[in-house]
Amino acid sequence: MFIKFSLIVAAFTVAASARTFTVHNACPFTIWPAMFTGSGHPAPSYPTGWQAAAGTSVSFTVPDNWQAGRIWGRRGCDFSVNPGPNSCLDGGCNGGLVCDPTTGTGVPPATLAEFSLSAGGGDYYDVSLVDGYNLPLEITPSTSACHTASCPVDLGPNCPASLKGPFDSTGFPVGCKSDCLVDPNPSNSPSCCSGQYSTPATCPPSGVPHYNYFKSNCPNSYVYAYDESSGTALWSCLASYASDYTITFCP
Repeated sequence: MFIKFSLIVAAFTVAASARTFTVHNACPFTIWPAMFTGSGHPAPSYPTGWQAAAGTSVSFTVPDNWQAGRIWGRRGCDFSVNPGPNSCLDGGCNGGLVCDPTTGTGVPPATLAEFSLSAGGGDYYDVSLVDGYNLPLEITPSTSACHTASCPVDLGPNCPASLKGPFDSTGFPVGCKSDCLVDPNPSNSPSCCSGQYSTPATCPPSGVPHYNYFKSNCPNSYVYAYDESSGTALWSCLASYASDYTITFCP
């Protein structure tokens, strides 16, 4: 009796300590979502990459303390010929369809949904354009008291010429690179907040050439390395809410 009761308590504890994430593809075309967990942190027990037809959703649990987690979408993938990072037009990863759990972080440009759950009493999450853009994206907490993070705009067509691309077979831009990605000196750059520009004081948004393009179109997203100063980049939700999250592509 004691053993059976202990097993029930253990099962309840596991269930209570997990969150439900739903990834929904609202795009009118197939995408290939991907997921990555930072080194040394517990990872969701779900494949790190899958195919999502238009209008489909999947739900899975992630650890209550999922840290340094990210989810993104890939476009124009064909894993039959080249199952590596270049098997997609953008967002590809080491491993092909299922991203390598240690090196499969994704090839930019890619819009990222980033999470650190139960970090110092709060869930922290953002839609990041730091690595550029490839799909509109939204993070919606199940708790109405918490804010939705989003970049709901297709930034490809009006992307500045120096950042536009890659392109699909019709010439349509399926991405918009970050200023850092095209910087000729990324190790010492205000676009990358690196080298002598590696602090918030030395790397204001005014030093990032196209900051306003990204931020004006997607004000509730994380645009560059120190964008927290905008007040609309990094969002938090009390960990005590134990919120679930829906990640929607093309909201």
